[in-house]
Amino acid sequence: MVKYLTYEVFMKFLKFGVVGLSGVIVDFSLTYLFRNILKVNQYLANAIGFTVAASTNYFFNRVWTFKSSNPEVMVEYGEFLLISIIGLGINSFILWVMVSKLKRHFYFSKLIAIGITMIWNFIANLIFTFN
Repeated sequence: MVKYLTYEVFMKFLKFGVVGLSGVIVDFSLTYLFRNILKVNQYLANAIGFTVAASTNYFFNRVWTFKSSNPEVMVEYGEFLLISIIGLGINSFILWVMVSKLKRHFYFSKLIAIGITMIWNFIANLIFTFN
């Protein structure tokens, strides 16, 4: 476990956060475009935004954050998407508990859920996807 607590890992975590922020912008922009402008079903619009954001996040994390040279790109991409989908489940569950059960403010709860999910996504990708 100690080998994972280094300056290099901290810098990767910061880069992962920057990439994640760009993913949020991509996700929200595409969801808005498809839902509000193109009048696509909101759940399909959300799925499109999530999938494109996860895909761009994979690319930037592969190239910039983790500098992966794994030739098995599709396997690596699949692992990244699976971890992202699990993260989405974690995020949704935390949000549901905090809002529905603990009666916390939605956006405060969303912030907490994003923080916890980001830690999950980073650790899982560091250990499994980009190891």
